[in-house]
Amino acid sequence: MPHLDLREVALLLRENDDVAVATRELPAGDTLRHDGRELTVRTAVPRGHKIALRDLAIGAPVHKYGQVIGSTTVGVRAGEHVHAHNLGMAAVDHEYEFGTGVKPVEPATETRTFQGYRRADGRVGTRNFVGIVTSVNCSASTARMIADQFRGPVMAAYPHVDGVVALAHDSGCGLVPASEGGRILLRTLRGYANHPNIGGLLVLGLGCEMIGVDTVLAGLPEASDTIVERLTIQDTGGVRATVRAGTTVIRTLLDRLNERRRETVPASSLVVGLNCGGSDGYSGITANPALGHASDLLVAQGATTVLAETPEVFGAEHLLTRRAVSKEVGQRLLDRIAWWHTYVSAGGGTLDNNPSPGNKAGGLTTILEKSLGAVAKGGSAPMTAVYEYAEPITDTGFTFMDTPGYDPVSVTGLVAGGATVVVFTTGRGSVLGGKPAPVLKVATNSEIYQRMREDMDIDTGGIVAGTVSLTESGEQIFEAILAVASGELTASEDLDLGRDEFVPWQLGAVT
Repeated sequence: MPHLDLREVALLLRENDDVAVATRELPAGDTLRHDGRELTVRTAVPRGHKIALRDLAIGAPVHKYGQVIGSTTVGVRAGEHVHAHNLGMAAVDHEYEFGTGVKPVEPATETRTFQGYRRADGRVGTRNFVGIVTSVNCSASTARMIADQFRGPVMAAYPHVDGVVALAHDSGCGLVPASEGGRILLRTLRGYANHPNIGGLLVLGLGCEMIGVDTVLAGLPEASDTIVERLTIQDTGGVRATVRAGTTVIRTLLDRLNERRRETVPASSLVVGLNCGGSDGYSGITANPALGHASDLLVAQGATTVLAETPEVFGAEHLLTRRAVSKEVGQRLLDRIAWWHTYVSAGGGTLDNNPSPGNKAGGLTTILEKSLGAVAKGGSAPMTAVYEYAEPITDTGFTFMDTPGYDPVSVTGLVAGGATVVVFTTGRGSVLGGKPAPVLKVATNSEIYQRMREDMDIDTGGIVAGTVSLTESGEQIFEAILAVASGELTASEDLDLGRDEFVPWQLGAVT
């Protein structure tokens, strides 16, 4: 049997990389041709994992994507599987540059549009929901009971309303409103209450909580066409009475929202969250860079895209600061990473506790490797702003939001900031959904796409197979974003997912 060329069974991402990524399982004993010589596979290498291309001494830096992803913990021979057993974290000591990698964005030659709900303040929604925002966990069950009255056939009477969603959470009392945790919760609740995808709103409280209904409503803008109602359980007469009263309120809101219609609006009105979860060895090769190309296409239209998950850009932040439009913007990202070092250290951990077991099973070894693949979701456009968690997104172009890496918490922050569509890449098979913003899921490999076909929207595995280019895959994601923004259901929406994925970030002491 003739020897296979390395490029037939593995991906060399940069010419001088020390490792390549296997595109199929490589059994021990196979012989590959690489760089004019024979390379024997010394230990079996699973699909999506790394194979050493040269001998590496103990403590040697290992390069992938042309960047250091770690250093060897033992000597490694060419042809060996490179993973957690022989690769560890390397010291991160970047010299940060600001703005040196900024490339002007060429405006699109064709203005693209979608069918959205134009709001009075100029923003555009991609959905038309009634939201029940709870001020405190004590009103969570009541909110769900009210929303459950409007599931199934009853909604057929309201074809122009996407549903009634109860946004219940686990906090709201025992938390000082002026504390960091209190401010984050308030930003999140107000962000959802004022979201362009929510046309009608019921704010529901118990009546004696520290963060009450009035506190939530006090932060909403006056110039809004959101129809707002309020109830407290104690004043209304208890749970059953509140469910009856809330059901009457929601019917009135539905009647009014059902009169609204989609209209043609420019793609520049979109705010798109960029997130990932259940990453694997292909994430930084297929779905993430393809989404990065889609992000660049959106920015060229004048739209806004928002990268997130601060712990998962650690080690690759120097690539983002080079794209910052100013030193102030770049420094704000570094300040948030410094905050994370302090925060994680106080809990007895470090930022290199990541990747997760599932990430490692998929081929990722260190946070440096994971982060280099994660930032690819942000494309190449200049970074125009850095936001704190759930802070209103006001700048156009490519931006960043400080969120944890935990998927529901991260996406909740993006939506609270104003994201009207979220694109979520996954290699291991995340089933995340979202309301009121739809979540479009992109599989990094065809195997997971086929296995979880009813949960995935787009397959980017063809990039590795050579059946589609990265650019073509990015264009497919871009077109899917426009279609979903116009009302096409995502797989998670078809399953009615999203209510339980509303998970505000909880910080601070609860007394």
